This record gives sequence, structure tokens and C-alpha cells, in this order.
Amino acid sequence: MSDLAVEVHWHRNTPDFVPGGYSAEHRVTYNAQSELYVDAAPDWGGAPENTNPEQALAAALSSCHMMTFLALCAKAGWPVASYHDYAEAHLGKNPKGQMAVTQIDLNPVVRFDTGFSVSDADLNDMQHRAHRYCFIANSLSDSVTVNVR
Repeated sequence: MSDLAVEVHWHRNTPDFVPGGYSAEHRVTYNAQSELYVDAAPDWGGAPENTNPEQALAAALSSCHMMTFLALCAKAGWPVASYHDYAEAHLGKNPKGQMAVTQIDLNPVVRFDTGFSVSDADLNDMQHRAHRYCFIANSLSDSVTVNVR
């Protein structure tokens, strides 16, 4: 199977390394060319203009789910014209009492070519099939909800 990698780069920009006295801002590099600035979530002292790991997890799940859905639709002959999702990660305590992403909600909205339609039941089934086959979803616990719109 594939081994997929990213590079994470951080350096201290303060003279001392003490709790609350340093920035967690860092750079993630994908494919040795695309860079993304990442930080802690704003509630944990991070810069709000940067992505945080919780958002990145929701984005990974949403993206994987969409690509799986598109592949299934193409195989079924469903002409998808557009796909939009609003993915939301929720923080809380897991059953061990540790801070975790306890729930991710996906809210996909799919549009098809003019003249093509599917029943709500078939669309719902296809979204749930996509969830079942999504690599990222299969890497997480059962804390994902797909709200088909």
C-alpha cells in the first residue's frame, strides 16, 4: 500500500521555552511544494488566521468522503455537477476523559446535471456508502455524522 507523508517545520521564536511563552505556529509542507500554516485552535492560544489540527482533520475527512462519493457516483452513472460540504469538528472529552475531536459533522450538498435526479433515499444510501468506503472515516472511531442535504 501507499506511504503518504508531509513535513512539519517549527522553530522557537522566543528566547525562553516556557509554558504559555512560545508560539505553536508551524508550517506543514505537502508534496515538497504546498505549504500550510498551522497553529493551535484560537481557544488554545493559536492565531485565528491559521489552520488548526482539528480543522485539518475535518478537512481530511470531508475531502476523502467527497472523493469517495464522486467515485461511486461516476461508477453509477450519476452526473454530479457540484459538491459542497460544511464540515465541523467538535472538541470535548472522550470516554477516557481526554480532550479529543469527539464528533465530526459532514453536511454535503450535491447538485446533478440538469434533468437528472435521484430519490432522497438513493442519495442518502450513496452518501452512507461513501462514508463506509472513505479511508479517513475508516481511520476514525464512530464519531462521524453525515447529514445529507
